[in-house]
Amino acid sequence: MKFNLTVTIIVAVYLLIMLFIGWYSSKKISSNTDFMVAGRRLGPFLMAGTLAATEIGGGSSLGVVQNGMSGYGISAAWYIITMGLAFVVLTFLAPKFRAATVKTVPEYFRRRYGKSAGLITAIIMLLPLVGLTAGQFIASAVILSTMLGINYQAAVIVVAVVVTIYSVMGGLWSVTLTDFVQVFLIIIGMIIAIPFAIQLAGGWSAVTANVPAETFDLFSGYSFSGILSLTVMYIATFTVGQEAVSRYYAARDGKAARQGSVLAALLNFTYAFVPAVLGVIVLALINMGRFSAADFESVGARYALPVLAMEAMPAVICGLLFAGIISATMSSSDSDLLGAGSIFANDIYHAILKPDATSAQVMRMTKLVMGLVGIASMFIALFNTSSIVTLLMFCFTLRAAGAFFPYVLGHYWKGASLAGTIASLISGSIVVVYLEKISGGVLFGMKLSQPIIPGLIVGLVFFLLFSKLFPPKVQTTELSPEED
Repeated sequence: MKFNLTVTIIVAVYLLIMLFIGWYSSKKISSNTDFMVAGRRLGPFLMAGTLAATEIGGGSSLGVVQNGMSGYGISAAWYIITMGLAFVVLTFLAPKFRAATVKTVPEYFRRRYGKSAGLITAIIMLLPLVGLTAGQFIASAVILSTMLGINYQAAVIVVAVVVTIYSVMGGLWSVTLTDFVQVFLIIIGMIIAIPFAIQLAGGWSAVTANVPAETFDLFSGYSFSGILSLTVMYIATFTVGQEAVSRYYAARDGKAARQGSVLAALLNFTYAFVPAVLGVIVLALINMGRFSAADFESVGARYALPVLAMEAMPAVICGLLFAGIISATMSSSDSDLLGAGSIFANDIYHAILKPDATSAQVMRMTKLVMGLVGIASMFIALFNTSSIVTLLMFCFTLRAAGAFFPYVLGHYWKGASLAGTIASLISGSIVVVYLEKISGGVLFGMKLSQPIIPGLIVGLVFFLLFSKLFPPKVQTTELSPEED
């Protein structure tokens, strides 16, 4: 795309505002608990904003536009609707998560089952967060360079520096406040894009006349089983993913956690159809001859929305939309960065390497690790080392398959044991490794859309079996005490 000064200035101002929020948030930090879980004082509205922003990424938004224009039609919305369904399910678990008063998922495992369980989950959950951070830096930089017409390497450095600085300065307070701004920027920006896109097409009647009838079939691109599989995958990964579940830990109380989850679901349900409709409009414009394949040759079909925006929208509105799209990926990378730093400092440094560390020392270590992860992710993104990202992202599935049931059932079942937890972690991981790396997702002759589901089932069986065979010495759901 061509360089546009107005659009570039708006995006630059937005990035500066993110840095200001980081500085402002740093004034609210006085302890490790403040830094990692925002002092456990998030209300439902801040919770909803940060939950939705963390899971609605720029990649998924642009991807839904692409799917909407390439065969899925309006059913592309299911990709985001299923995230909302996962938040609805988590509404029932939210008060339990908040009541545990932990700062990380591995901390829960350590205090519930023992040090070995905590260390294993810390390792399993740390690696994918590094991969996710690098992946989001790549996505943000590609979007920034594509939309502003600047060098990719320069875009990587800008994104990595801005995200790392505001995240390290303010911790979860900074991440929450920037997420709150970012989620509304992306939602409002893309909603505003719709009337401009419809006008470019010559009205909604022109759109409907130039797309196939099945474009408006809500199930044209997803079967019921596909929707169910996506929902299960999101429930599992949101529940044990530090970048998501930390919001429930940070809630003011159980009621705020539940309300925030409901509001986040509503945001997802509302937003899901926006990129899907924009994708349908792009398809109509292509069929009308207003766009051609050549329009996307230099940037790829995923960037249909920026191409549409540059054609249909005034520069100021376009700049706001571009800032929103960039913010969507940044709102995911800051959470991944904070999650990685929190888990290392809280569950490896404090729990294993230096048990007598003070709150201030743990907070300093969290910031140091966040800085190191930010730098490492920047270099991975600079060289776009997809093999490294792929390897680390593979752990994303691993963390949920074995950890989900020990984590969720541990809140309710007194008979859950360390042996059952270790058995679940190992067996669930083995199944996922087999399906993703050996069988190519084929099980008993069937191609699976979500290999995590068999991993969850096997993990549950082993968790229940080994907990029965090797029950805990003390039957309780209470956690061992932990100093701040």
